[in-house]
Amino acid sequence: MDIVFLRDLRVDTVIGIYDWEREIRQTVILDIEMGADIRKAAQSDDIADTLDYKAVAKRMIQFVGDSRFQLVETLAERCAEIIRDEFPVPWLRLSVNKIGAVSGATDVGVIIERGTAA
Repeated sequence: MDIVFLRDLRVDTVIGIYDWEREIRQTVILDIEMGADIRKAAQSDDIADTLDYKAVAKRMIQFVGDSRFQLVETLAERCAEIIRDEFPVPWLRLSVNKIGAVSGATDVGVIIERGTAA
């Protein structure tokens, strides 16, 4: 299995459990690794034969930017569901980083894996 990835995809969204968090937009960072077979695309040199990471990025920017979840866990699960439902991705690893959410820590969030690696 090959892996197509997006790293450090930054999106402003409403996320959090506290009242003050519901009134502002905060930046979350997505790191996404997606299982794919890139051999056909490598032979044809045609975007139609591969996983279009730009399309994945645009979809995540739209979805996350419009979302209003309380938990990063919920956001991560919904993002994973969208990617697996809308793109030819049998497996993915997704990290959602809510930077600065804990005093003294630069990064905090969740990493989930969904699907099966071939």
